[in-house]
Amino acid sequence: MPPKDYVKAGRATPRPRKNTKTAKPFPWPLVITVVALVIGFVWFLYHLSQKTPVEDAVTPAITAKKDELPPKPAAEPYQYIKELENKEIQVQVEELEAKGPFLMFCGTYRAIETAQQMKAKVAFAGYPSEVRRIEGKNGVFFRVTLGPYTSKRQAESDKSRLLRQKVADCRIANAT
Repeated sequence: MPPKDYVKAGRATPRPRKNTKTAKPFPWPLVITVVALVIGFVWFLYHLSQKTPVEDAVTPAITAKKDELPPKPAAEPYQYIKELENKEIQVQVEELEAKGPFLMFCGTYRAIETAQQMKAKVAFAGYPSEVRRIEGKNGVFFRVTLGPYTSKRQAESDKSRLLRQKVADCRIANAT
């Protein structure tokens, strides 16, 4: 049994070349179709221009009515316009009680170095923060806090800015 040439077996057989000197047939059906469409379009435009516009019998009656205006009223039928000009309205405004100062917590860490790094990130974002030492049941922790804020809206604004700058995902809590 002769050895097989697996490399040669994987190759495709070359295709015979087409004769490049043969001329392509002229596309008569395409030319006839285009000429027929152009002639049809010209015929359509010609017949469109030959039609006379149809006069509508309703149109003159409508235009005649538009020229007439209704009579002007002798007196103003509504009195509320004059009454509201000098009217004074009393409104009672209830003061909302302040819910207290708010603090923003941006992380609690066991090592003070990690807390200092977070404080530096917050400082580069443009906010002053501080590291507070907290003694809990499981040992000593260091918390990075911002604030106090007088309103929760200010704290939410700073929180969203820190999120957009990808500094920290902070939590807002009441300081009391």
